[in-house]
Amino acid sequence: MTPDLVSIWRHILKATGLLLTFAFIGTLLVGLSYDNTTEQIRQNERIALLAQLNAITPEHDNDLLQDPLTVHASQQLGSEQTTVYRARLGQEPVAAIFSPVIAQGYSGAINLIIAVQTDGTLAGVRVISHRETPGLGDKIEHERHPWILGFTGKHLHNPLRWRVQRDGGDFDQFTGATITPRAVVAAVHRTLQYFAQHQDQLFIR
Repeated sequence: MTPDLVSIWRHILKATGLLLTFAFIGTLLVGLSYDNTTEQIRQNERIALLAQLNAITPEHDNDLLQDPLTVHASQQLGSEQTTVYRARLGQEPVAAIFSPVIAQGYSGAINLIIAVQTDGTLAGVRVISHRETPGLGDKIEHERHPWILGFTGKHLHNPLRWRVQRDGGDFDQFTGATITPRAVVAAVHRTLQYFAQHQDQLFIR
């Protein structure tokens, strides 16, 4: 091999080595950045979920996210698996928070969190996601309309008619958007029925 060819090959190998080094460093930096970002995203999601749960949960002294239970009740809760967070005060059960309960609205699934106190009374209901029509079905959001706040304090037998008024029940509906509140009322009612049937099992550690 001539000196010129040797020199050319040396340059090629040197350039290749530099490229591989930069590629390795770049991949390492991307990986570290992804790991840090993913952990931060998970932490932000945890904080957001805990804030939503605490907003409808009575006084308690445990970390709700550290006391979950997975239940399988698709007919009543709308999903193959539903997480139930248990609120306790001094080790005593206070409430069960179902998340998410799935209702089928006009435009698709409506994800709810529903807190039921140990006496069967609703501590609160909130919508965490939906695709309902803006200006109509989106009134189920408590930021837009107080309708969803009306569930607080109700229980399985109060009211007796767990339907919207258009169906002969005791719950208001929105003008032009009966399907959405109908779905939410039915989902909350089914959750209360499930709680009444399974309360003892829900609080077993």
